[in-house]
Amino acid sequence: MAGREEADMCGITGWVDFGRDLRGERAAIEAMTATMVPRGPDAGGIWISAHAALGHRRLSVIDLPCGAQPMSAPDSGDVVLTFSGEIYNFTELRSELVSHGHSFRTRSDTEVLLRSYLQWGRDCVDHLNGMFAFGLWDGRRQELLLARDRLGVKPLYYTVRPDGVLFGSEPKAILAHPEFRAEIDAEGLAELFSQIGTKTPGHGIYRGLSELRPGSVAIVGRGGTRTATYWSLPSLPHTDDLAATAAAVRDLLTDTVHRQTVADVPLCSLLSGGLDSSVVSALAADSLARRDRAKLATFSVDFEGSADAFQPDQLRPSHDEPYARAAAEYMGARHSTVVLSADELVEAQWAPLAAHDLPTGGDMWTSAYLLFREIRNQSTVALSGESADEVFGGYPWYHVPALLAAPTFPWAAGGSWEPLLQPSVRAEIRLSEYAADRYASALAEVPRLEGENAFDRRIREVLYLGLTHWLPFLLDRKDRLSMASGLEVRVPFCDHRLVEYVFNVPWALKEAGGIEKGLLRTAAVGLLPDDLLRRRKSIYPGAADKAYERAVDAQLRALLAAPDAPLFELVSRDLLAEAYARDPLLPGAMSIRPSATTPAALLLDINRWLTQSGVTIR
Repeated sequence: MAGREEADMCGITGWVDFGRDLRGERAAIEAMTATMVPRGPDAGGIWISAHAALGHRRLSVIDLPCGAQPMSAPDSGDVVLTFSGEIYNFTELRSELVSHGHSFRTRSDTEVLLRSYLQWGRDCVDHLNGMFAFGLWDGRRQELLLARDRLGVKPLYYTVRPDGVLFGSEPKAILAHPEFRAEIDAEGLAELFSQIGTKTPGHGIYRGLSELRPGSVAIVGRGGTRTATYWSLPSLPHTDDLAATAAAVRDLLTDTVHRQTVADVPLCSLLSGGLDSSVVSALAADSLARRDRAKLATFSVDFEGSADAFQPDQLRPSHDEPYARAAAEYMGARHSTVVLSADELVEAQWAPLAAHDLPTGGDMWTSAYLLFREIRNQSTVALSGESADEVFGGYPWYHVPALLAAPTFPWAAGGSWEPLLQPSVRAEIRLSEYAADRYASALAEVPRLEGENAFDRRIREVLYLGLTHWLPFLLDRKDRLSMASGLEVRVPFCDHRLVEYVFNVPWALKEAGGIEKGLLRTAAVGLLPDDLLRRRKSIYPGAADKAYERAVDAQLRALLAAPDAPLFELVSRDLLAEAYARDPLLPGAMSIRPSATTPAALLLDINRWLTQSGVTIR
């Protein structure tokens, strides 16, 4: 699998319009494509026909002209592809396609995807194992196919227009179109002020903007736009015992990580010292060693003063850094710790807003952005242990009875922005009612298994909600902040084969040994030393330096002193001032706060977004 030509780290965009000739609209598609430069700074391509225009920005992994996009095949007619992502089973697919009579000009997974469409049409997505988002124009059918991978690792947004669609890897591509208006209506405001990890799947926040849901396709033709689901989580009986289940998990992870360490560029792994990243890193180190590659490089993030200031709590029972270094030493990796100061966090605090096109929540986003930016100086591809908690049930809300029983998303229980909103806004968006409706809709999607008892039924619900609501929040954060620096982050725990298998494993096996993620710990025996295998879950670290908290607090006080700030069109300045006087950390606003300053940072972000983005509240 080595020596493959790739153009996978990129941004895609496009415009289909059956009501006008797009050959005279080059400036618009160029503007849309230009917004994707951070995702692909090395090269760009545009393809335009009468009713379709596709754009692509590329980060060259191997700088060969045959990897350029948008891509078409000489024998395909008017079939053109713009693609972002990785097809991990491209080698097997290529062999299968050759047996069907296809020939190839390149060794790229892009051409494999193109020819998969030529062979199987829209059903090509059923054959893919990978993380991907693509737009494919079939001029023979006068039809655009948009598709997104099963777990939604790669993003894809679109807006339906009277005669077609606009689409892009990020909202900024569509916002750059001269005819799209950046507007937020009541529903968008309800989404904006919803608790972390509860955003409605498919909702793009901006008025008229949709996000293609994971495991879905959209078909755009002269008759309109329709979406279809090609994959969803199935509920099936599980008959394997613990030993067989752990062996199956180990085999699936080994195969997945091996596939995802294929790269002709510097590759590294994120290593926090937690179970998930340590398992991925250990398997990656072994995979590279078996291919006689250089030692694995690993990276972690920490904050100045964290060792002295660390105080264990329910979400962070232990400090990451000693475990990260011990894990790296055990697996023979070359480890680096990116240590961030309060000044660096403050200096870069608005970068995540630019990357997301929407407000974020402070140092959890800023520190990840700075970590990825530093890693990009040494590596082009990174592996992550993200999503293991959603797959195996690692968070407290899977284990704390009160959270598990909450009549809402368990991680959203006990927090609300509603008391701080302007009365008129509160009345219009009805935040509590909106949240309850969205929760009910989410529950209605859960695939049921006949004969489950009440406890297992609830666990299945919460696992499903975690995979369809909490995980997309994390994947979106990871993609935007890494691709803002041109770093591709791969997520082995999002392999759909693993997710399908583990989703149906009974909770008693998932919690083998009476500890969270006991199944994963059992599967990882021999990969890691015992103290790492037994380490309890500790979430992503927050800033430890009080200087950062003081800086955010000063900014919030300055905002409260500015009665004309745009934030106060949405949030009551008087109510916020009263809440701040009671407790500057605004404890009731958010149920999950990655750091103490998250609520304040979010309000500051909203104000800056309203000030600088040109968005209109309708």
